Amino acid sequence: MAQDHDGATGGDAAGSTVEKYGANPPSAGTAVVVADRIPNPGFEPYRPRVTDLDEAKERQQERRVAGFFILSIVGTVAAIVAYIIFPIVPGDLNSVRFNNLFLGIGITLALLSVGIGAIHWSKSLMDGHDMVEQRHGTRGSDETRAKAVEVFTLGNKESGFGRRTLIRRTLIGALVVTPLPAIVLFRDLAPAEDPVPLLQHTLWKKGTRLTRDPSGTPIRASEVTLGSAFHVIPEGLNELEDKLEQKAKAAVLLMRLKPEDLQVSPGREDWNYAGIVAYSKICTHVGCPVALYEQQTHHLLCPCHQSQFDITREAKVIFGPAKRPLPQLPITVDAEGYLVARSDFTEPVGPSFWERNT
Repeated sequence: MAQDHDGATGGDAAGSTVEKYGANPPSAGTAVVVADRIPNPGFEPYRPRVTDLDEAKERQQERRVAGFFILSIVGTVAAIVAYIIFPIVPGDLNSVRFNNLFLGIGITLALLSVGIGAIHWSKSLMDGHDMVEQRHGTRGSDETRAKAVEVFTLGNKESGFGRRTLIRRTLIGALVVTPLPAIVLFRDLAPAEDPVPLLQHTLWKKGTRLTRDPSGTPIRASEVTLGSAFHVIPEGLNELEDKLEQKAKAAVLLMRLKPEDLQVSPGREDWNYAGIVAYSKICTHVGCPVALYEQQTHHLLCPCHQSQFDITREAKVIFGPAKRPLPQLPITVDAEGYLVARSDFTEPVGPSFWERNT
């Protein structure tokens, strides 16, 4: 029998290994830690902070935290004032720069100050002792609810939220005024006039040719093959000064299906030409461009919120948050074989909420 370097036999070494580690001894090079030989060190002794020992320092830190919250309020008010003092003037890039600069500084000051104040409060005034919370089941019961109340009560006591009136009031004030810049900005996005008449009519009218976007090249019916999709604008759009505003209302998608695949409502029999149909490109949910056409299923997809419209059923909504079909543009051909509009859309284009009273 072979003998190792310290005189122990191979059989004795194997026996001791099995006795110590059982049937699965550790592999060579694996560190073995015996748990019962490492005592739990516990938490380090709590070291009192200056605010725990000196009441004057505690009041000083309390005023400092409140100062951050007050500074947050100032930043919020400054953002609103800057938005009013430095309005954006169309065509003036400097007005855009100044508006973004001072508005951003105000909002940054508001958010940064309330964050720094909250962190400084937790580090200098809230209880800093270590603790361990054992995990428990998530099922609620009377006991767990009572415990939750106890935890909130203890948290209130440790943070001093209930008794530190200055901090509590300034924090509440900062949180209340923080959303005000967003309210001011979003309110300014509201249209200055009733949008329904603006979206009720577009550039489309009887005899207007359908042209490719963006070139403005007229489209013949013979060019529209089965499964194809064209991005369309009215003829003459590119010559207008406000072409972007007009395009936002008049953009159209043109597709060709087999005539027998179309389910046509009474009164719309002549709205398509030999299976060629045209629908508004503006989603009826929030106005995103519906630009994805799946030729196998004949579905249109809005990439913003995944609304889907079935072209075989007059762009009926089959999925997503949109509530009404895409408006259809009645079309036909002129004497030269070019596709033209029979009329304007018969309903407002764009989001459904524009039809509500403003």
